[in-house]
Amino acid sequence: MNDTRAHVALVRCETYDQAAVYEAVGRGLSLLGGAQQFVCPGEKILLKPNLLVGIAPDRPANTHPAVFEAVIRHLQAVGADLRYGDCPGFGPPAGAARRAGLAAVAKELDVPLANFSDGQIVSFPAGNLIKQFTIAQGVLESDGLVSLPRIKTHGLTRLTGAVKNQFGCIPGLLKGEFHARLPDAERFCQMLVDLNRLLRPRLYVMDGIVAMEGNGPRNGDPRPLSVLLFSTDPVALDATACRIIDLDPELVLTNVWGEAWELGSANRVELLGDPLDAFVTPDFVVDRQRRPIAPGKRSALRKAMQNWVIPRPVVVPEGCTRCGTCVRVCPVTPKAIAFPSDNGRQEPPIHDYRLCIRCYCCQEMCPENAIHIETPLLGRLIHREERA
Repeated sequence: MNDTRAHVALVRCETYDQAAVYEAVGRGLSLLGGAQQFVCPGEKILLKPNLLVGIAPDRPANTHPAVFEAVIRHLQAVGADLRYGDCPGFGPPAGAARRAGLAAVAKELDVPLANFSDGQIVSFPAGNLIKQFTIAQGVLESDGLVSLPRIKTHGLTRLTGAVKNQFGCIPGLLKGEFHARLPDAERFCQMLVDLNRLLRPRLYVMDGIVAMEGNGPRNGDPRPLSVLLFSTDPVALDATACRIIDLDPELVLTNVWGEAWELGSANRVELLGDPLDAFVTPDFVVDRQRRPIAPGKRSALRKAMQNWVIPRPVVVPEGCTRCGTCVRVCPVTPKAIAFPSDNGRQEPPIHDYRLCIRCYCCQEMCPENAIHIETPLLGRLIHREERA
């Protein structure tokens, strides 16, 4: 058995003040050997922030501009030729980056936006589940990748962190196709692990200064954790983030399959820097239910489990503005959520749970926090019995 331990550095940072973040990022990089360990002078390095949606930095939906800027400055100091990009869940990358505050930082520091609108098919024979991916052109034109995730809750994967951040390297509507092809959480997480095994980012810098709890990854509540995390191992990083928010790492399936498929280590982790106990937040609002995984085929059993046990998205009528975003982003054909056909948009859209695959894209992208995830009665009873 390989006893080599992954290294994760934890650095306290209580504010997004630029000087404080720059100092904290410098300390974190030093704990891992310095920025020069990850990039060489003249290399084309892509920074991959979490850019879910074009929304102001005071909402914790994206990587904060202060963290983005600090990483840029440290990597430029050792000669890296940087560019940045992501494919947001909704809208073009340039507009999302501008509204999120990243574009202004990039312009000031002369970091161009890479092409995340076009992609190219890349063969991956070593994939355990997925043998080819379409990868954004900006990723393929770079020599290396540095990933900048943020700690947030997520309806499907519970945590969106280091491993899931690379999903944005798949351009455009192709992300929705993966949700349709892989409707259960286990296979979706296996796909994410294969994607990371293909891309192999050199470094991960995780923004946990202010995390998102509750109805993430867009509409949850800000929760200060006052920490930045650094690692070359995305599984170790996500597992450490789980321990900070008091979530069993084995409930996050990218940790389970990431370790099984040798992407990284969830358990053999050596922590550097500030002590983990200083950041643990037991009352962090996150899904801790142990729920059954529905079979991959759309069998009668799977449909029953979906309707009776598995958490489902629910529209909150009083919060819905009838914007139609949920309908547009639903990857299912025919749509699993739609406006009633007899009254235009006079009433909120309605889910057809017989079609709904529980990908939670509607909840993820709702701009009004008007879709929540609720566990059916039988699922709640099962969870209560397991905890007893």
